Amino acid sequence: MARREYQESLETLRSEVEAMGELVVERLDRGLDALERKDVDAAEAVIEGDAEINEAYLDLEAACIDLFALQQPVASDLRFVAASFKILTDLERIGDLATNFGRYTLAADRQRLPEDDVYDVGSDARDMVVDAIDAYAAEDAAACREIADRDDEIDTLCHTAGDRVVRGLIEQQAGADDAWSAERLLDDVSRLLLTIRDIERVADHAVNVAARTLYMIDNDPELIY
Repeated sequence: MARREYQESLETLRSEVEAMGELVVERLDRGLDALERKDVDAAEAVIEGDAEINEAYLDLEAACIDLFALQQPVASDLRFVAASFKILTDLERIGDLATNFGRYTLAADRQRLPEDDVYDVGSDARDMVVDAIDAYAAEDAAACREIADRDDEIDTLCHTAGDRVVRGLIEQQAGADDAWSAERLLDDVSRLLLTIRDIERVADHAVNVAARTLYMIDNDPELIY
């Protein structure tokens, strides 16, 4: 009976980590959508929803600690619980980044800068998170390595998007008719550069999830850094 309950606890942890991942992706979708459409209501909903993610994180963290303390897992079970514990931290931080996107939306001006590629990269980073959660659920080692390989492409796209934003600033600043317009434009550029930085961090956390999953599956620390 005790063994069966222990195995059920492990399966419950897996399901709840997946559920938290789905919640985080939903909030990430909302945050990116709020940015693209400059939707204040959506931005405020994302910010207000951060408490739900934090609560889920704390509950699951406590569940992991209980498994460590009360069940003393060994071998593959130990790797599973340890990896899940680390993955929860990455998911919670992705939730924080989604909240950032909501705050950037509220702070945004209406200056027109080259933003389309910023949102395209955001969508790519979001897909990496989805694929990392799926790899965890399916214990797919090949998918973990493929996710890590995509990170360099995201870094390059973020660099390119940043260059385009700066070039847009230079072009528009030349036509700014007063110091106030130039200051507002600089504020909007700063916001977009912070957005790009946080998109890159979303992808980094997706790679972390994949790395922990690979360790869980194969006891392989190859991707952990």
